[in-house]
Amino acid sequence: MPPSSLRVVYAFAREMHPKTSDVFIQYGTAGFRTKANLLEHVVYRMGLLAVIRSRVKNGRTIGIMITASHNLEPDNGVKLVDPDGEMLEQSWEEIATRLANVSDNDLESTTEQVIKQVNADMALKASVFIGMDTRYTSPRLAAAAANGVIALKGTPKEFGIVTTPQLHFCVKCRNDNTYGTPTEEGYYEKIVGAFKKVCQKLPVYGEYNTTLYVDGANGVGGKKLNIIRKSLDGELDLNLYNLGGNGGKLNLNCGADFVKVSQKPPVGVEHAPFQRVASLDGDGDRIVYYYIDDKEKMHLLDGDRIATLLASYVTELLRAAEATHLKLGLVQTAYANGASTKYITEELKVPVSCVKTGVKHLHHAALEYDVGVYFEANGHGTVVYSAEAKKTISKIAEEGEPEQRKAAQLLLDIVDMTNETVGDAISDLFLVETVLRARGQNVRQWLAAYTDLPCRQLKVTVKDRNVISTSDAERLCTSPAGLQARVSAQAARHGSGRAFVRASGTEDVVRVYAEADTQESADKLAAEVAQAVFDLAGGVGDRPEIPA
Repeated sequence: MPPSSLRVVYAFAREMHPKTSDVFIQYGTAGFRTKANLLEHVVYRMGLLAVIRSRVKNGRTIGIMITASHNLEPDNGVKLVDPDGEMLEQSWEEIATRLANVSDNDLESTTEQVIKQVNADMALKASVFIGMDTRYTSPRLAAAAANGVIALKGTPKEFGIVTTPQLHFCVKCRNDNTYGTPTEEGYYEKIVGAFKKVCQKLPVYGEYNTTLYVDGANGVGGKKLNIIRKSLDGELDLNLYNLGGNGGKLNLNCGADFVKVSQKPPVGVEHAPFQRVASLDGDGDRIVYYYIDDKEKMHLLDGDRIATLLASYVTELLRAAEATHLKLGLVQTAYANGASTKYITEELKVPVSCVKTGVKHLHHAALEYDVGVYFEANGHGTVVYSAEAKKTISKIAEEGEPEQRKAAQLLLDIVDMTNETVGDAISDLFLVETVLRARGQNVRQWLAAYTDLPCRQLKVTVKDRNVISTSDAERLCTSPAGLQARVSAQAARHGSGRAFVRASGTEDVVRVYAEADTQESADKLAAEVAQAVFDLAGGVGDRPEIPA
């Protein structure tokens, strides 16, 4: 594409998507995320970048997802999806940040520089899939993304309202037709179809019952489950709440993030004692479970619990199939509860890797195993299977002894039920239900595997989040000076005390995590560490207080 034809990049920007704000925006772990009214020029430019990325990848399809996930309604965001359905390659995050922040007058020349820097052949075809969540600002932003694609002569395909994992799935299928059909219907055929096949093999027994309550966070995930519900033939009886009607606001006092962080049940959901509830987040890529007991106490089953459930069951099936030479491993972050790590390593005898927060770090570490299970404690995760693992399991399913074949065929259904591209609340929901059904377990029996250490998360607003540096998968704070010493000293004063701090990937806050042997100790430790952050890392506003 000759430089003269880049004039349209500037013309589209000036006439339709001008940069009206000087607020600096950074491509973080979840792409760009901020107030929706600051994003139109950013999303237009990500349309440009997606075309360049597609051409660098020889015309393979790239995805653009318009979402702010678990954030509240006034926010929005945009992230790019690479050809295998993975997050954008990390080295391109800086390019995305640069392109998003230049002035309109410099956009044409910066676009030209990026094309040269990444050596893109602009004569190639370019394909971009665009999806969006249910926010009222999303259609306008999706249109800006499409204009960016068109400005560089790419071909946009708009999917309308989809979950983030559905878009990842469609991008993967478009570039690898062995994975599935790149449509929403293709997604249902593969994932829901696999669940229904499993249900034919696993009769309901024991303490398991087919009724599941779901908190849809007033977002897209609940809407999609409403479509799926009709095709489940009674194998799973979904009672759906928070579907976006009746004035319910997206992620407000509901959804997986609210339930996990506040440790409270969502509004808008009916409760019955010991009835299991699955809570999705706004764009359908996170899930946590919980139940309320007969004394109205809430019990949470978060990403750590889902990871241990799936890892233990897949391990059982690998043993039954006599495929134990395949190496299964579990990947966590520093947010994983210490009790879960102990249970995985000591009881399940499964190797654990600890990595930095951010799905891309977990995903890449999981790929080191034949079967890699990864979940963040917040409920974002999946299972990935190597080509070798799939080949081995398929061979056993065809040629093994009867019992081996049975386990291997069940494993193949579980592989099909899994969205390997990214954490997917709908896929994970079906996987959890499969394991509970196979074991005849209720939610209390699932919880009984181990006892979590009480924990508390806080956040401290600071002038500049970049003053915080960490090492050892974010478990140690290397700057500012003196902060780690205070964190370590405070943690040592509490039984089973552990705490760490890390900068948010999306806003100027420092996140604090603390766990200890009692809730009172965990709360106190979190507040003590928050004070240390405030004092040494440029806290803004009121200094955190120690609970009485």
